[in-house]
Parts: sequence; structure tokens; C-alpha cells
Amino acid sequence: MFSHFTLNQANEMLPSVIKKFQNIVNMKNEVVKIQSDLENNPKYMTTFKDYIIKKQELNSAITNFYKSIEELEATGVSIKSIEQGLLDFPSLMFNEEIWLCWKEGETEIKFWHGKDEGFNGRKPIESMDLEKLR
Repeated sequence: MFSHFTLNQANEMLPSVIKKFQNIVNMKNEVVKIQSDLENNPKYMTTFKDYIIKKQELNSAITNFYKSIEELEATGVSIKSIEQGLLDFPSLMFNEEIWLCWKEGETEIKFWHGKDEGFNGRKPIESMDLEKLR
């Protein structure tokens, strides 16, 4: 699904987006844990059976991780960085496309940046004409 979000729409859906994002982070951590265990635990080098069972567990965790990303991005929100906790909501200002920007730990959308700018280009919402944001 694609749509441009108003600031109010983005903030209204933010609690459910944050839950979905936290699920992604948890699943990523699970993938890393299983991968590390597979690579570093000598048990999985002893028999093919143990290795294959652990590898299937890893494959399943990876699949679930990517499904959770698809679920979040199906809302129209774009994941910019899982590690940094950055999400962007497409929006319009003066008929120009911009991103409403959220960083993990924030409780509302407080920043925006231009279409071709990244996190370093974030500007406070107060710096924009909210009447032109639609």
C-alpha cells in the first residue's frame, strides 16, 4: 500500500508501527543468536542431524524476520535502519515529497527531511508550515 501521510495520520498509527518495529528488532536478534550458535557451538559440527535441525531453525527465523519487515512496510512506512531505529513516513509539503522521520525512543513524529536527505538532514517539525503539510 502506498499513500502520503499527514502528520496526524503518522502520529495516530505510530504506536502500532512501533510495536511492529520492535517485533522486527526482536526477530533480527533471534536470527543473530541462532546464527552465532550454529557457527560457534561444536555440537553442530559433530553430526549432520544436529546441524540440519539448527539450520532449519535458522531458515525459519530468517523467513519470519523478512515477513515482519514486509508487514510493517505494507503499511506504507519505510524502514531506513533497523540498527539505528529509523523509520520514514512519506508525506507532502508544498506538493513536494518529504519524509516524516521517526527515531526509536521518540513517542511522536518530531522531525522531517527532504526526499533526498537522510537522518543528518532532519529538521524539527516546528520549522515547517503545518498548513502546507498534507
